[in-house]
Amino acid sequence: MNLPLSPDRLWDSLMAMARIGATPEGGCNRPALSAMDAEARALLAQWGREIGLTLSVDRLGNMALRREGRDPRRRPVLVGSHLDTQPSGGKFDGPYGVLAGLEILRALHEAGAETEAPIVLVNWTSEEGCRFSPSMIGAAGAMGVLDEATVLAAPAMDDGERYGEALARTGWAGTADPAALREAAAYFEAHIEQGPVLEAEGYDLGIVTGGFATERALVTVTGETSHAGTTPMEMRRDALLAAVEMISAGERILYERAPEGRMTVCRLLVDPGADGVVPGGARFAFEYRHPDDTTLRALLDAADAAIAAIAARRRVGVRREPYWSFPRVVFEESLAARLRAAAARHGAKHRDMLSGAGHDAYHAAARMPAVMLFIPCHGGISHHPTESISRAWAEIGLRVLADAVIETANAPE
Repeated sequence: MNLPLSPDRLWDSLMAMARIGATPEGGCNRPALSAMDAEARALLAQWGREIGLTLSVDRLGNMALRREGRDPRRRPVLVGSHLDTQPSGGKFDGPYGVLAGLEILRALHEAGAETEAPIVLVNWTSEEGCRFSPSMIGAAGAMGVLDEATVLAAPAMDDGERYGEALARTGWAGTADPAALREAAAYFEAHIEQGPVLEAEGYDLGIVTGGFATERALVTVTGETSHAGTTPMEMRRDALLAAVEMISAGERILYERAPEGRMTVCRLLVDPGADGVVPGGARFAFEYRHPDDTTLRALLDAADAAIAAIAARRRVGVRREPYWSFPRVVFEESLAARLRAAAARHGAKHRDMLSGAGHDAYHAAARMPAVMLFIPCHGGISHHPTESISRAWAEIGLRVLADAVIETANAPE
């Protein structure tokens, strides 16, 4: 199908969306279910109305903009990503996938073309996880990984507002059943790579065949608060120093056992956090990621043993409570093959790759055939105001995505 896809219109849409929550540094601050996120959603809904899309919002706030096919009884093909950003985020992580999907539907509308199956553009709620934990919580609820009540009760990390309360406050508490999104034929998600591989190796596109297994946990260290000037070192039960040693041990274990994996401490909180006081409490969010489930488990077991030994020696209590995890994700090979074929037709240099970051597509893949497509980003920088892509990368990703989505929507069931 020769569609009038407009890379310029896609770019203009990306820039218009980036003005919502724009920061002086050039990035975006549009956390999930904030006033800025609500404004971004309203703009997407307006664009959808302009081309006749039917908007449905489910009870978790996930937006589904539907374009009917010749046979409305057929299961739809989903394409999308997310509009929320990190507080110090950029213009493209998430919105590129949503707005590339929108451009496909705009081009179909402009051409007066029909697909056999409906195509549904999805904006998932709260992918980033910077307000509501865990990340990808809207997709997790829709796909049945988390139950609806758990998602709605999730507290915001900044002010304690519940997810359900935020939906009501922003006007995005829908009535559709989130489970309806499970009844799809396929899911496509285009995204910036969030790493330096594609750009460094000179590739235009990455065909994402799967994703790393991940476990993130909150580690709570309980010592004893005391006076920094009067408590001898050998008598202290310093929770922060114990936590720092635990973190260092976690990094050492990764390098010794699986250096191709990832180890990150995302947050560190100290109690009471006062001058002149030996910290009696510390909490940190600790995660490992690895492309092999068995290796990930071995890393976690080794870290648990090291953490317990450090706690015993330093006479502190410790508790590691996992709160975000998923096994290695394997995406649908037949959909990946369609992306490869489309890339070849368009002369795009491409390679297969795994994703180290989590995405909404991970949860979709548990319920339906799913795949991801990466375009490069400059310097592999994401979750930062300087995050950037080229117009050429945006265009080739759009054209390849469009081919694969439409081919899937027209394929026999």
